[in-house]
Amino acid sequence: MRTNGSRSYRDYEAQESYRASSRASGYNESEEIASKYNLIIGAVLLYGFFINYLMVKYCTQYFVNMNPILLIIIYFVVAIAGTIISARSDNPIISFLGYNMVVVPLGMVLSVCLVGQSAVSILNAAIVTCLVTLVMMIASWLKPSLFLSMGRALGIALIAVIIIELVCGLIFKIYMPTFWDVLVALIFCGYIGYDWAKAQHQPHTLDNAIDACVGLYLDIVNLFIRVVSVTSGRNND
Repeated sequence: MRTNGSRSYRDYEAQESYRASSRASGYNESEEIASKYNLIIGAVLLYGFFINYLMVKYCTQYFVNMNPILLIIIYFVVAIAGTIISARSDNPIISFLGYNMVVVPLGMVLSVCLVGQSAVSILNAAIVTCLVTLVMMIASWLKPSLFLSMGRALGIALIAVIIIELVCGLIFKIYMPTFWDVLVALIFCGYIGYDWAKAQHQPHTLDNAIDACVGLYLDIVNLFIRVVSVTSGRNND
């Protein structure tokens, strides 16, 4: 009887040890998947920024000579189409195509926005954008539910910004003041936190990583454009 009891206890210990190692193994695997997922997001974002760098360096004059209304139409039509294609596709290749349809037209706009800016101003704006992006991602990681709850409010605010800027810029030719750029920059700060939290709460697949990059890329580049605008406005003052 004692032998059977000790054997049963050893079996129980072995089972518990196996369960603990299985849980640890599962946890390590999930952490590894999450790390690869975030590395993919980072790599795809860097790819988009590099494409924009090439466009700004070699194609700026061509975009500057384009009709500004045509440029804006191309940007909105192609970028919106790319966003829809990426969001609706479960194929990473198709989603990556949609991502490029966002990167290229926004690179056209970025090229025009940076005309007349010094290399130092652009570098400073890039550093500020990187720091703000990092801070918002950390805040989103610490308080994901807070940022996820902002989705509707951020969407309404962004639609209002687009309408106001289109009406003021294309119809009334009104130059938006510096405080407006600061306000829009804050909206995109919120969007960085929202899109990062949203990305972390989705299944960590290759397609979802690329889809997440569409939103994050738009947030970061638009924030960068606003930072450049604010700093250039201060320099002019």
